[in-house]
Amino acid sequence: MAIDINQRWARFWDTDHSVYVSERHLDGHYSHIADDILRVLPHGDARVLDHGCGEALYAGRIAAACGALYLCDAAPNLRSRLAARFAGEPKIGVLSPSEVESLPEGTLDLVVANSLAQYLAPSGLAKLAALWHRLLKPDGRLILADIITPDQTAVTDALALLRFAARNGFLLDAVAGLARTFFSDYRKLRAELGLTRYRQADLIALLAECGFTAERLEPNFGYNNARLAVVAKKRHRNEMHVLPSLEG
Repeated sequence: MAIDINQRWARFWDTDHSVYVSERHLDGHYSHIADDILRVLPHGDARVLDHGCGEALYAGRIAAACGALYLCDAAPNLRSRLAARFAGEPKIGVLSPSEVESLPEGTLDLVVANSLAQYLAPSGLAKLAALWHRLLKPDGRLILADIITPDQTAVTDALALLRFAARNGFLLDAVAGLARTFFSDYRKLRAELGLTRYRQADLIALLAECGFTAERLEPNFGYNNARLAVVAKKRHRNEMHVLPSLEG
């Protein structure tokens, strides 16, 4: 069931969908995410995996600040676009999920999975977390961001979008886009499959089962701070289950 959910969402993201209400929304979203990734880069030589990267419009900005950047998405047409867009970027590699699985153990300093967990069943997320654990160096970090919590509603998401749109000059497009979303394939698929939601404690417990210690990371990635982000590191023997904050 977890694989079916993942595949069906991957097929949706590989279509010409209307989740982003305008080009300004699309651009602003990915610029924000790039800035968020940059603020958690551990050092200038870091090897980074953006798993579930989407369009990754500003991946070049991230690559310029790190040693290597791997972009992974389950949607094959999207990967083709990414490969063409970043063909001239020697530090950017575009990988399929199976190619990520083939990376050597201890390759990565940082894994970011933004707005991915809601499209996986918990068993699917646990499988990925075990993979990330193997791929991360002993002092590597995992960021899970934009996690939907049980108390969030579509109204919460809509208000966050409208505030972001007002700040970035596409408010009318956002209002029209929200109206279109009501009749969209995204809403129909979301109603059919649902989105996986996590309480903070439950997400941290899932990561603990996969060998991580984790804590909340604030602010969340993106413009919706009602959603949850956590930072995790590999658990070592005799280590306390508390992480030093990345903030400050």
